[in-house]
Amino acid sequence: MTTELQATVDALVQKGKGILAADESGPTIAKRFKAIALDSTEENRRAYRSLLLTTPQAGRYLSGVIFYEETLTQNADDGEPLPQLAARQGIVPGIKVDAGKIPLALSPGDEITQGLDGLAERLQGYKQHGARFAKWRAVYNVSATLPSRAAVEANAEALARYAAICQAESVVPIVEPEVLIDGDHTMARCAEVTQAVLQEVFRALQRHRVALEHMLLKPSMVVPGKTHAQQASPAEVAAATLRVLRRTVPAAVPGINFLSGGQSPAEATANLDALNRLGAQPWSLSFSYGRALQDPVLQAWQGKAAQLRPAQDALLKRARLNGAASEGKYEAAMEAAST
Repeated sequence: MTTELQATVDALVQKGKGILAADESGPTIAKRFKAIALDSTEENRRAYRSLLLTTPQAGRYLSGVIFYEETLTQNADDGEPLPQLAARQGIVPGIKVDAGKIPLALSPGDEITQGLDGLAERLQGYKQHGARFAKWRAVYNVSATLPSRAAVEANAEALARYAAICQAESVVPIVEPEVLIDGDHTMARCAEVTQAVLQEVFRALQRHRVALEHMLLKPSMVVPGKTHAQQASPAEVAAATLRVLRRTVPAAVPGINFLSGGQSPAEATANLDALNRLGAQPWSLSFSYGRALQDPVLQAWQGKAAQLRPAQDALLKRARLNGAASEGKYEAAMEAAST
């Protein structure tokens, strides 16, 4: 079991590479498709995710891909299963395993993620389809009073139980505590909440005997709320984020793959680059972006088969730029260059 987990971690944590989050739920992918006037049919979803995975040379910059359950059983145009296609590209297939968020009882404004029931059995099925790692997302709404202590503790407990079940099934868990960007809170408030959340998450992980060497962390960066009047520069985001991570994340964790969390593609890349320019850290600092990788792809594709190549070029470009950012080698001028 340990050997299998270590092999997966090693495959995911590679210099200059990150993870593509392509695990949008049904309602979320429908929203993305609506923006390009495309119906969210099963065939359109299959065609789109096949487009992502057949992008030539994507494996140069992507070490893993997170699938939604539906995608795990779909095939490319030539009939090859999508997880097998990803693996052939050198991209490790993973799977989103949580069942979404609901309101936390007696805690107005807070939410809790569900999906622990039957998780071990589901993981066994996902492994048969090629999944080697999993992801579980917890969300924390931020205000002067949110999240409550109950929400911080309940979500940490769920994340830790999920991670323990994954490791028992030889699946590497990605632990995703997302402190939401929505709202007008200050950067200092975001840092305060993020520190409290991460401290509680790692207390719970250790309580449940999760091997920190065989998991990845997918946190949000420390940023002001998106409607706050004072936004932050990449250097400010990097300094604040790293300060919190150094206080909370044990050195045993091999990799931190940030979520983009509503940042624009260029912002997410610039912020990741600024983090990696602050010098070597105990953990690799890379990306696990969804929208920040995919928005340019969807705009280029528009649901049209004739636009396949421009869409793949858009994915390859963003993956390449984020790969550079994960090594502190990104320059804004690279945005204007072609793939």
